[in-house]
Amino acid sequence: MSDAIRVFVNASALDLPRGTNAGSAVQAFDPALAQQVASGSAYVTDGRGIELDPGEALANGAILRVIVRARRGSNADA
Repeated sequence: MSDAIRVFVNASALDLPRGTNAGSAVQAFDPALAQQVASGSAYVTDGRGIELDPGEALANGAILRVIVRARRGSNADA
């Protein structure tokens, strides 16, 4: 059995160590995007569009999408 799993982040295939979490997968894909996830200006979803906690462990074949939140202007609540 291999110690690596294949994960897809924004349609790019990555081979990562077994036990990798969603946040680490995004970090391996794009460190700047991972920083946006950490700050809350972006979030991670699974292949069905359900938001994932960055600490969630991934299985082989996981599909992740990183969504950058829309910026809100000063009158967004008006």
